[in-house]
Amino acid sequence: MSEELYHEVIGSGPVIAFIPGIAATTRYFHDRVLPLAACHQLVLVDPLGFGRSPKPWTTYSIDRHLAELRRVFAKFETLTLVGHSLGARMAVAYAARFPDQVSRLLLLSLPYFGPGDDGGSGALAYFRSRGSGYRALWTNPIVAALTCVISRRLFGWLLPHFAGDLPADVVEDSMTHTWRSSTSTLWEVLYRHDISTDVARLRTGLPVTLVHGDRDASAPVEHVRALAAAHPSWILVELSGCDHNPMLRHSVEVCGIIDARCPPRTK
Repeated sequence: MSEELYHEVIGSGPVIAFIPGIAATTRYFHDRVLPLAACHQLVLVDPLGFGRSPKPWTTYSIDRHLAELRRVFAKFETLTLVGHSLGARMAVAYAARFPDQVSRLLLLSLPYFGPGDDGGSGALAYFRSRGSGYRALWTNPIVAALTCVISRRLFGWLLPHFAGDLPADVVEDSMTHTWRSSTSTLWEVLYRHDISTDVARLRTGLPVTLVHGDRDASAPVEHVRALAAAHPSWILVELSGCDHNPMLRHSVEVCGIIDARCPPRTK
């Protein structure tokens, strides 16, 4: 059996598991969610192919990602799933497949674009519509792979100095994937997988909270608004002036939202 995903378990109490987005790792959440460990058990994980997790030569399909996450999460009877970006898509798919284990979902910056004309995700059409730069980088697998290799091997040591206001740990960890894990995950989980089918399979009554920045260019909020409107029991929290990283920009507020929606430790 292959090695398990790298993961950390912190604290005790009701379990909250965190799945980061593409190229991110446990450090995306770690220091920012530590206050939640006072009343909860936190499970932080590096998805397959990223961070300190194994990076096999394989197809990084949604099913493969979920199978590896299941090996870690199966240790816990019930849990709350928090996912960011691509991790939010994985969280929805995981909850659809294991409804008895997931007690609630909190989805940060969910990339939802509706179904695509080809039966996959509408994400491909969205990024192709953004102009030649987006189209070349995000929708051409060869260009994406070459960009990944070049950025890691030639510019990785410079990137932390040119990453704007992103935290250094997040920037450093964005170099820990492989071109295979990055490009295959992007295509298989974002472009070829339609999470509308997973949404339709979610357990009836499952509490779902969406946290989204109103200036998110990577996952436009209007698509998420439409998704929330179609599910009146879901809660959408919009953060004014926020981009694709609510946990980085408003960590205290986001932790407060998570804490308010998770069961407290019983005495």
